[in-house]
Amino acid sequence: MSLPVLTAVTGAQWESDLVSALERSALGLDVVRRCVDLPDLLATAQSGQARAVLLSADLRRLDRDAVSRLIVGGVAVVGVVTPGDLDGEDRLHRLGIRAVVPADAPADVLASAVAEAVELAQSSGGAPTAAFAVSNPRSTMPNLPPAQEVPAYEPTTGTGQLIAVWGPTGAPGRTSVAMTLSTELAVFGVPTLLADADVYGGVVAQAMGLLDEAPGLAAACRSANNGTLDLPALARHAREVLPRLRVLTGIQRSDRWPELRASALEQVWEYSRQLAAAIVVDCGFCLEQDEEISFDTAAPRRNGATLTTIELANTVVVVGSADPIGLQRLIRGIEELREAVPGVTLRVVVNGVRKGPVGGDAEGQIRDALRRYAAVDTVVCVPYDRTSFDTALAQGRTLAEVAPKSPARPPLRGLAAELMGITLPRQRRRQKKR
Repeated sequence: MSLPVLTAVTGAQWESDLVSALERSALGLDVVRRCVDLPDLLATAQSGQARAVLLSADLRRLDRDAVSRLIVGGVAVVGVVTPGDLDGEDRLHRLGIRAVVPADAPADVLASAVAEAVELAQSSGGAPTAAFAVSNPRSTMPNLPPAQEVPAYEPTTGTGQLIAVWGPTGAPGRTSVAMTLSTELAVFGVPTLLADADVYGGVVAQAMGLLDEAPGLAAACRSANNGTLDLPALARHAREVLPRLRVLTGIQRSDRWPELRASALEQVWEYSRQLAAAIVVDCGFCLEQDEEISFDTAAPRRNGATLTTIELANTVVVVGSADPIGLQRLIRGIEELREAVPGVTLRVVVNGVRKGPVGGDAEGQIRDALRRYAAVDTVVCVPYDRTSFDTALAQGRTLAEVAPKSPARPPLRGLAAELMGITLPRQRRRQKKR
C-alpha cells in the first residue's frame, strides 16, 4: 500500500538524501512532489494528492496559518531540522507541529514518524481550532477513496518490445504518434506501457489529461538510482489509463533533465520489458553527445536518456513532417541517427501528409525523396487530420476515443500491428471475400 508524501525543504543540502531515505523505507512511502516553496506546497496539498508533508523550519513564510491550512486539508505535518538545530526544532513546535525529526535520521525512523502523524491526524480529525480558522473547500467534495493496493499486472517473460519514437526538431508530431501507437496496441490486446522520456519537457501527461505534478518516469529513475526499483514499484509509478495501457508521465520543465539519468533508465527499461509486452517511448529530439562542452569531465549528458533509449530499442520510429523544411530535417536527422547509433532498426513515419506544401502526388514524392536521399524504402504516410488531433488534445483523450474513423488512424494502426507481428482483422475479411 502506497502512502503519498510531499516534501518542502527548499534550500537544505540534505533534501536529496531525505527523499532517498523516504523511498527506501519498508512502509511504502511515495514522494509525489518536491515542492519548491510554500505556495506550491499549499496548492498541491489542497488538491488532495498527498497524505503527509515533511517541511523544514527554514521554509520561507511558514507560519501557523499555513500549518492550519495543511491540517484542514487532511495533510499530516512532520517537521525536519538540520541535526543539532535546536532553534529550528523549537520554532516548528511553536507553529503547532508535534512530530519533528532530524534530517539524518534512518529511513525507518522517518517513515515511522510520517505514518504516526497520518494515523494521529485520522484519529483526531486534525486540530479543532484549525477547522474554525480556515475554510475547507474540499468539505463539499466527495471523500477520496482509501489507499488501494497496487493494481494487478501480468508480468511478461522480460522480452517486451521497446519502441522508441524519435524525430528531429520542429515538432513533427512525436507525441501524437507515440500516443496513437500505444493506444492501438492496447486495443489489439497487447499490454502496453507509454513512457515520456523527453528531457526538454514532455507533454504526454497534458495530452492524456493526466496530472503532471508527479512525473512517473522521474520517480522510477529515482528508485532505480537508489537501488529500490522492482516490478511492483514500477507498476505503482505507471498508472493505468485505459485497459492494458499504462503511462509513465515525464518531466515538464527542461531544467529537471538530470532526473532522467541514462544509467537509471537502463534498469527502468529492463523492468518495463517484464511489465508490458510493448513499451513505447516518446524521446527528445536532440542527439548531441556534448563532447566539446563536457571536455574531459565526467559530467552527465543531457541527451543520454534519448541515446540510451534508442540504443536499447528494438525499433526506432522516426517521425517527420510532410513539408519541404520538415522533410529536409527528417533526411538529415536519419543520417545523424545512424551515425549516433550504428545498426539501428528504423521505421519512418511522415506526419500530416497533404497536397499543399508538396503538391501533386504528395505521398509519391515523399517516398521518392526518402528513397533517394535517405535510403529508406518503406514509409508510413499519415494523412493530415488537424481537426481530430485538436479534438483529442482539447479533451485529453486519444485519437481512437474521439475520432475512431480518422484517416490518420489506419496507417498508424497498421504500423502498430506490424511492429508486434499482429494480423489485422481487415486482412482476414478480404481473404474470406476471395
